[in-house]
Amino acid sequence: MARYRPEPIHTHGQLPRTGVLLVNLGTPQAPTAAALRPYLKQFLSDPRVVEIPRLAWWPILNLIILNTRPAKSAKKYASIWTDEGSPLAVHTQRQAKLLAGHLGEAGHRDWMVEWAMRYGSPSIPAVLDRMRAAGCDRILVVPLYPQYAGSTTASVMDEVAASLRAWRNLPELRFVRSYHDAPGYIDALAARVHAHWEKHGAAERLILSFHGVPRFTLDKGDPYHCECQKTARLLTDALGVPAERVQVTFQSRFGKAEWLQPYTQPTLEALARKGMRSVDVMCPGFAADCLETLEEIGMECKEAFLSHGGERFGYIPCLNEDEAWLRALTQLVLTHAGHWTADAPERSAESRRTGRDRAQALGAKT
Repeated sequence: MARYRPEPIHTHGQLPRTGVLLVNLGTPQAPTAAALRPYLKQFLSDPRVVEIPRLAWWPILNLIILNTRPAKSAKKYASIWTDEGSPLAVHTQRQAKLLAGHLGEAGHRDWMVEWAMRYGSPSIPAVLDRMRAAGCDRILVVPLYPQYAGSTTASVMDEVAASLRAWRNLPELRFVRSYHDAPGYIDALAARVHAHWEKHGAAERLILSFHGVPRFTLDKGDPYHCECQKTARLLTDALGVPAERVQVTFQSRFGKAEWLQPYTQPTLEALARKGMRSVDVMCPGFAADCLETLEEIGMECKEAFLSHGGERFGYIPCLNEDEAWLRALTQLVLTHAGHWTADAPERSAESRRTGRDRAQALGAKT
């Protein structure tokens, strides 16, 4: 078996392209147990996600989890599924399309903007192949995780690197590591909160719920917890409210091990029991609404707060296709693209001329 896959057929004089790849976590193809099983197996088989030795984890995953969890998760997905499909996939696809439009307005109409999922479809390898076939010799990978974590951002980097191992002709490659403190991102979050408050009134407490990770990752040097705290601090400053009105929590705990605390649902229940009547909850760690925001926060946590004495629960949607966020994302891409934006016109014309001249010198028909 060949070590490297054949390169796409090259057309002399074809203009090279710059590619932007947005990557989100993933979603099953349908809200069914049959669709959930392969998705969960891929997700939970990633050593970046589950750092338990393989020999110990394999029987737990394959004999227990994959025989019980798919049906339970399918019911949750069914409660938020839309006519267009998975909310996460729908929003991510729209973000890619709108980003392409914004880049076009900035003078980069020839740039190729694609989206992929780390787990599920469209896969990172498949989309990278499509970008290669389209002539992308420069690719900027943008994991849509504002805060860096080994289990998310680093996993995307792993998959991209693994995909490129089979390429003979590698592209120039860049990554966006995180954007937890990017001014445009913070401003877009603040505008989202203010818009909610203007429409519904401000609650007694704003809960900023981030996706949880095991506690030991913080002890071993993962910066995720610190970046979540910085996002919360910057957002609080941008909102202009006292720090005591904003609280950071962590959701989506999996398994019995300790995860980052305080946990979101128990915190909401405790606040309601202590007499707090209204809360607003936002999930700044998600670039698009998904199961963890729409079902876990918008349904489960809402019910928990209200059933323990709370009276008003407000969920503030993720940035999704918010115009301020799309402008911020565009600026993030252009900043990380660096000199790619400056030499694009000259490079395209020169590449076409040089490629054609070289081919003619070698006797090729162009």
